Amino acid sequence: MTQRTLLLNATYEPLAVVPLRRAVLLILAEKAEVLDADGGQLHSENFNMPIPKVIRLTKFVRVPFTRRVPVTRRAVLQRDHFRCAYCTKNKADTIDHVLPKALGGKHEWRNVVAACRSCNGKKGSKTLADMGWKLDFKPFEPAGTVALVVVIGQLDEAWEPYLATA
Repeated sequence: MTQRTLLLNATYEPLAVVPLRRAVLLILAEKAEVLDADGGQLHSENFNMPIPKVIRLTKFVRVPFTRRVPVTRRAVLQRDHFRCAYCTKNKADTIDHVLPKALGGKHEWRNVVAACRSCNGKKGSKTLADMGWKLDFKPFEPAGTVALVVVIGQLDEAWEPYLATA
């Protein structure tokens, strides 16, 4: 897997996840500073620098629009930490519409949860009330800045303090 770096705006707002090469170029051009490193070093004949995990732009960049994340299986599983929303015991490998599409439910963040195959099969096209089930949490749409990381997949532990405020 290639090394990835979380890029923050000057205001500490997450902007993107960039390849290591792009992060190094931003640092060398003095357009970004290293906030967190992985302990390793990048070496050249005349230069050493820490391998960046999180960098911050030195000047504010205006983001012209709010990012919206498409509802995908991978993004929902990531949002729900790969745990079944119904039994909360099993690892989730599917997604389910809380209000089934057959009953008018929409394919949107607030109506989709991660589910194990067993629970998804039992529920079918029934409502939670029909099943006597309830959710321990309210499904939500991730914030646009956090969502760009969710879509990418596995989060780096070093990024978590910078994403918690987003």
